[in-house]
Amino acid sequence: MLVLTRKLGESIAIDDHIKIVVVQIKGKQVRLGIKAPKETKIHREEVYMAIQEQNKEAITASPASLQDVSKAIKG
Repeated sequence: MLVLTRKLGESIAIDDHIKIVVVQIKGKQVRLGIKAPKETKIHREEVYMAIQEQNKEAITASPASLQDVSKAIKG
């Protein structure tokens, strides 16, 4: 892991397309701004982990539950 120190208004560049800027420092919280291409997916870690869990559940869905979904879609 690379650890960097940045002050308010300073930034970090990742490749040529992503820039992370320290926007605000308030107590123990740091507000970051992220400039990246629209196709770059950016999530808070807890949201990312929830998405990953949902994807795992979808992959391991039982055939019966898939049939239920299919019937619901068909109306």
